[in-house]
Amino acid sequence: MSAARTYSLPGFDGAALAVHEMGDEHARPLMLVHGLFSNAETNWIKYGHAQMVADAGFRVIMPDLRAHGMSAAPHDPDAYPEGVLSRDIMALIEGLGLHDYDLGGFSLGARTTAALLSQGLKPRKAIMSGMGMQGLSGWEQRRDFFIDAIDKRENVKRNGPHFMAVMFMKTMKIDPVAARLLLMAGNRVDMDALLSVDTPIGVICGADDHDNGSAPELAEALPNARYYEIPGTHMSCITRLELGQSIVDFLTA
Repeated sequence: MSAARTYSLPGFDGAALAVHEMGDEHARPLMLVHGLFSNAETNWIKYGHAQMVADAGFRVIMPDLRAHGMSAAPHDPDAYPEGVLSRDIMALIEGLGLHDYDLGGFSLGARTTAALLSQGLKPRKAIMSGMGMQGLSGWEQRRDFFIDAIDKRENVKRNGPHFMAVMFMKTMKIDPVAARLLLMAGNRVDMDALLSVDTPIGVICGADDHDNGSAPELAEALPNARYYEIPGTHMSCITRLELGQSIVDFLTA
């Protein structure tokens, strides 16, 4: 497997964001955005998805979100305005000079993709993985669960509802102060606008992944979407090659 190229670009406010790339730098660009408490290495590189997509003829661009991975994790509340993640992705798209490209993400990355589509961004194709209807329309409940996990991180019980989230956050060495600010910032999706976009969208979800509601319902509601079911739960589907293969199948269809 080829090694990723890593460099830094400024976010919307100049904060340093790490960007990882695989594939021919002259190939068609695909930006993939990872999920909450994760990073590009874990979501896209470690289990071979980025390599698979690069081998299919794409330049795979994978940022580490603010407060994640190798990117900056500022503690200043002013660094986390409403829609901060959408603002950062737009800054990266502009900084890279992308005009004709594809965009996608997993979980929080899928929500960020949805927010950008609802704001009028027009990639050629878009991917929402690990995301269902309720994860877009009812985000506040999900957000509050993770804020609770951060606040209770030193006292969670093994059989408690927040245990897995806290363990993952600690494993990934997430800065809890920065992560809490990021979650509080919000990332609103205009559902009326999203459900009217004609961008082709691939909705990819594990058969046993119900963390963000119903992915088939989301695909059915979108005017130009196709649903791909892969094995796994919200966490385990990341390890399955079917995720990368479904991305390739959708982008090359």
